[in-house]
Amino acid sequence: MSRRAAPLSPSDDRLAAALAAGAVFLAAWGLIHHWFWAHGQIVDWPAYRDYGAAIRHGRVPYRDFAVEYPPGSLPVFALPSLLGTAYAETFAWLMAACGVALVAVVAWLRPAAALYVGLAPVLAGSLILSRFDLWPALLATAALACLLSERDGLGWALLGAAVAAKLWPLVLVPPALVWSLRRGRARAPLAGAVVLAVAVVPFALLAPHGFWHSIERQASRPLQIESLGASLLTTFGHPRVATSHGSQNLPGHGAVAALSVLVQAAAVAGLWIAFARGAATPGRFVRYAAACACAFVAFGKVLSPQYLIWLIPLVPLVRGRRGLAATGLLTAALLLTQAWFPWRYWNYVDSFRLAPVVLLRDLMLVALVAVLAWPSTTERRP
Repeated sequence: MSRRAAPLSPSDDRLAAALAAGAVFLAAWGLIHHWFWAHGQIVDWPAYRDYGAAIRHGRVPYRDFAVEYPPGSLPVFALPSLLGTAYAETFAWLMAACGVALVAVVAWLRPAAALYVGLAPVLAGSLILSRFDLWPALLATAALACLLSERDGLGWALLGAAVAAKLWPLVLVPPALVWSLRRGRARAPLAGAVVLAVAVVPFALLAPHGFWHSIERQASRPLQIESLGASLLTTFGHPRVATSHGSQNLPGHGAVAALSVLVQAAAVAGLWIAFARGAATPGRFVRYAAACACAFVAFGKVLSPQYLIWLIPLVPLVRGRRGLAATGLLTAALLLTQAWFPWRYWNYVDSFRLAPVVLLRDLMLVALVAVLAWPSTTERRP
């Protein structure tokens, strides 16, 4: 008599999901090297290569050369240069490794969401090959995974590293703080502070002017042409376009840029307060973390296409019908972005062609925030 096979354990399910979704990610990564993805690319890796070459020759970041990004980004810029191989290919494979690791983290949290993250290269398009945003996305998502698994110290250390790599994970800090405090782990956030200090303080001491100038440069960016405020202006008007701060912007609209920052801050702060006033359950924690990241992207005065990479691992972690609706809206926003970026980007910049499509994408992101932030039936009860 044959024996019935033992049922798979949760760990087996996670491993199977990670392997399957990892294979999908690598297949999608190879696919975007071909067809229409291979044409008209707008790449960022030359700037990273210059940073890496300077570090390889012993120059100190922020002191001997200007760096646009926080110190936690420097390892992924320097490693391809230190290996001495073709920079673009090595950097792309480094990001592919981050993507596979990201798939594994999501599979650990929710196996059903891993396949969606495996499709990230196709959803985001060719820009994913030459941006480093998979690195902070991996660190931030791994931090959430550790916090949800009651490994608060490691989770906070990873969150500190994520903030050091790119500042946007700061929006996850208040919900994470509520999460740890509610569980009696008040000391765990110190691990994040230590990691962030180790990454940042040496450069702040060695090159205070250059370090703070890099932060000021990001904070002072004008209204970027793909942001919500800018897409309204390009759809219903004819504003002037100028290139600065590494992007195409709409100068002379400081009031719209300031209003964008105020709305962004109010939306994120409102989400922090809403989470703190309710129960710190795993489902609410994941949902509000995703909502905070989405609000930061949707309402900011800068909305570069690669920002949507940050949302790909977070949104599908939300369960139920809300999660399905949110993932559908994110997918629509990603596909709409590929309607003009990169091969029709300059048509948009030069003549505002497809401006309504850019506006529709931005409104999809606003709707995504609304879906994630809308209180559930239990949250609306007195």
